[in-house]
This record gives sequence, structure tokens and C-alpha cells, in this order.
Amino acid sequence: MTHFDAVILGAGPGGYVAAIHCAQQGMKTAIIEKQWWGGVCLNVGCIPTKSLLRNAEIAQILSKEKKTFGIMGDAQCDYGAAFNRSRSVSDRMVKGVHFLMKKNKITEYNGWGEFRGPKNISVAFDTGVIESLTFDSCIIATGATPKMLPGITLGPRVMSYEQLIMSPNLPRSVIICGGGAIGTEFAYILSSYGVQVTIVEYMDRILPMEDAEVSAEVAKAYKGLGITVHTATTVQSIDQEMMAAKVHVSSGESTFTLEADQVLVATGFQPRTSGYGLESTGVELNDTGAIVIDDMMKTTVDGLYAIGDVTGKLMLAHTAEAQAAVAAESIAGKTPLPVDYTMIPRAVYCEPQVASLGYTETQAKTHGLDVRVSKFPFAANGKAWALGKATGFVKIVADATHNEILGAHMVGPEVTELLPELTLATTWDLTADEVARTVHAHPTLSEAIKEAAEGVGGQMTNF
Repeated sequence: MTHFDAVILGAGPGGYVAAIHCAQQGMKTAIIEKQWWGGVCLNVGCIPTKSLLRNAEIAQILSKEKKTFGIMGDAQCDYGAAFNRSRSVSDRMVKGVHFLMKKNKITEYNGWGEFRGPKNISVAFDTGVIESLTFDSCIIATGATPKMLPGITLGPRVMSYEQLIMSPNLPRSVIICGGGAIGTEFAYILSSYGVQVTIVEYMDRILPMEDAEVSAEVAKAYKGLGITVHTATTVQSIDQEMMAAKVHVSSGESTFTLEADQVLVATGFQPRTSGYGLESTGVELNDTGAIVIDDMMKTTVDGLYAIGDVTGKLMLAHTAEAQAAVAAESIAGKTPLPVDYTMIPRAVYCEPQVASLGYTETQAKTHGLDVRVSKFPFAANGKAWALGKATGFVKIVADATHNEILGAHMVGPEVTELLPELTLATTWDLTADEVARTVHAHPTLSEAIKEAAEGVGGQMTNF
């Protein structure tokens, strides 16, 4: 058996970052991954979708916004080329993960890891060889799997996000089950290439976890793109027929059938815990199937830690990265700051983009907080007009006594790039007044944050 100070099971955004942090703490470190180095994020998630979204944005400009930008003549946008670019970007990033493992002298195991007890794990390789490892500490970072609708299975006309993102071909029409981040992002991509898109969302609005005004802004934009949205609607069953998929749905007392070439199921994820021998370790799972952890990422078993989607916390790549740093430092005997999940930034790369952190106005009031709310529209921002995207707003929710920022909700051009300023402010207890006093370059989209922060104190400059 080979012994390591730290073994990381899973090489996604949490796993490979955890391995680097452990190695940087002076630990002899190994990492085990069977399929996707870089995880879902780099291979079939965050990175390739952002590449496709960029191509989709350009396709929209060339098809619907030519007059605005003085573009003459017709242009053809080839989705196959966009697909190939997305795979190229993904491959480049995956190679970068391997480079980082080598740079930090981390031992890679390309196989399936399965616990044989709380202090050892076996790695099964494609050759049939099995190697056993022992460790002082192990970080479980096995991620999540797509959550399917009850009674619905994948098939010729029902696909997951993975199948869609790995195909260079597009259907003529698609029904997307789920109006969350994945559903809305793919809706924009597909619509931009002429696919007839219908979204079916169980909740009363798309992006139901976001601020209600943000959801309304995206719904308005999608209506303008010709995307059909059915909210407060339940998928009852799906028939996969020779010529089309038929989705039987209900809304209130009415039932009806939607028809399309393909159905995309985008209804969220569940922790990935099966097949790793966790039962041999004694690690506790909660009622959602997630691994139970404390603030230092420790499980209920000494020496075993868990990070990322498998913990069932906020299922985002950067959440996993934040947890990775805490776990590695905890193993090294340090006492890092716990992750504040409420203030983890959230980003949806639909168009217009959505970015948020903290409490919505409704949530803050539910918690009994006395709040001030300020909203600044991008229609009053010069850079937004220069970009041809003067829609949306920045909304700040602050404590009414000290103007401490409790939440921020943005929808509009490139708002995902505006999050770090607000994350920094909430991490180090800066007030809206202090953000407002910070000099922002002109003209920038970030000035909308400054104006909204000024509005908390009741004194906006440009609105």
C-alpha cells in the first residue's frame, strides 16, 4: 500500500483545488478521478456553456441587433463551429488542471476510488489492476448527478444537459423542464440559433431562487426573444414517439400537452454518493443524501472531510473552491474562517445576466430585519448605453440601522463581473455608505453599484 498525508476523491473544482491547497501546506497528496479532470464544470458545465453563450450573444447581434451596430448584409452563424470552440476551450482548461497537479507534485490516479474503510481506499484502473492507498486524511469531492423528474427517464427524445452540450447538432424545437440557471442559459443559447424554445417551470416564476423583480426582468427579455414560458406548471409524463416528444403538463385545474423534437430535463442535482464505499467508513448522510459536515468540512468520521456538491450546500463551483481551502487548512491544523453560504455569490449567465448574493428583500423581512432597499437602473448608466444593453438594474438590500449590506440582486449587462466588489464588502462588513464613497472609474457598469449604494443613504447622484 502507498500512504499519503491527504487523498482527494474527485478532481472537480473542489477536488483539484483542495489537492493544491493540501500540497501547498506541505502534505504528500494524491487525487483520484475516473472520468472528468476538472469535473462537470470544466468538461460539460460552466466552461463550455460560457463559450456557447458568447457565441449565442454574437449570433443575436448579427441577427436581431444589426441595425443598432451598423452591421450590413447577412451572416450565417454555424452552431457546429460554436460547439467545436466550446470543446477546444474545455480541453484547454482540463490540460491546465493536469499541469497544476504536476506543478504541485500531486500524484494522479486515473481510476475509480472506493473506500475499504475509514483510512484506506482502493483505485480500480481500466486495465483491471486495483491499487490500495492509505491516508491520514481524505477529502471527499465526488460532486453531484442530475436529478430526474419522477417517472421520467432519458431516451431518444429526452436528454440531460450533458447530452445536449456534447452534441454539435441542434433540434428544431425543444421543451426545457426547469427554469433555473441551467434551463435559462440553454434557452438563450438554443433560441439564438433559431431553435423554438419552451420552458416549463414548476414554481410561479423562472429563476425562482432569485429576487422576484430579477425573475420578472428575465421573463420579459425572454418573451422578446420568442421563448415561451409556462410557470406554475407541472410535468406529469413524457411520451417519446417516433416523430416528437409529447410532454403532458398540468397548471391549476387545466391539463394540456406540449410537443417538440427534444426535451431537456434541467431540474437540478443530487449529491453523488453511490459506489464509493462510503458505507464502509461510517460517514453520516442527511435526509437529502448529502454528506454531513461541520464548519471545517469535517464529516462525522475522524480524518474524513467533504466539500462541494456532495455536501448539499450551495451547489456552485466557487462554493466548492471556498470549501476546499477551509478543508485543507483544517487538516493542516489551522483555524480558517468558515464559509458563509448566505453570502456566496450566485451567477446565471442568461441574457440579461443575473448576479446576486445574500438575502432578498422578502427573505430579510422574513428574518425580522428592518431594511432599506435601493435600486438603480442601467437605463441611467452611460456604459450600458454604449454597450447597447441599457436594461436591468442593481438592487441593494441593507440594514436600516447601519446600512450594512444584507443582499444584492442584479440583472443586466455583464453583472456577473460586478459581484466581487459586493462579496468583498459583505465579507469584511463594509457598509453601503463605504461602497458609495469608493471611487469608481467612469464610464463603467460598476458605477451602477455605487449609485445603488448611494441610494441606500437616500442620495443617488444620477437618478
